[in-house]
Amino acid sequence: MRYLIRQSCVLAVLLSAAAVLADDYDDTINVFQDAGQSGKFFEDCYGYAVFPTVSKGGVGVGGAHGKGRVYVGGKHVGDTSMTQLTAGFQLGGQAFSQILFFQDERAFHEFARGHFEFGAQVAVVAITAGASAGTTTAGSSAGASSRRHDATTVGSYHKGLATFTVAEGGLMHEATVGHQKFDYKAL
Repeated sequence: MRYLIRQSCVLAVLLSAAAVLADDYDDTINVFQDAGQSGKFFEDCYGYAVFPTVSKGGVGVGGAHGKGRVYVGGKHVGDTSMTQLTAGFQLGGQAFSQILFFQDERAFHEFARGHFEFGAQVAVVAITAGASAGTTTAGSSAGASSRRHDATTVGSYHKGLATFTVAEGGLMHEATVGHQKFDYKAL
């Protein structure tokens, strides 16, 4: 019982932080434009989904959730949410920003249909310093940051999608397997 109460408290704190930053789309886009390789993806992508804050927590079993916006040609065309479930070694909670790039119209339409994405990841995040690496069916990515605006990213397209994350804060250690589900609602 104590385990569930503790995990619920961590998730509640992270979700309240997400509500404060929910309107921070322009700032988050600027972070990814300035964060190394992810900035180059804006030049020739079909579109992208940006999540200013994804809140994540877990002890053995974990979850994450974030709300975002979808842009095509720089224009806001819809809203999205991401839910992630993970299992494996994990302890703590964190918040991060995430962006998914769609290489072409086909990739955008696959995303809009709400397909699941399976992935494996290894991450260590302490307060606002973080390092992570991941491989998923949406491409591979890596990120490092000491502060949100000092982030660096690397990644590439895989099956038309590329994913980048930047740590915002928290304390979490993990080596997990899980899946993400994205829901999309056109404007």
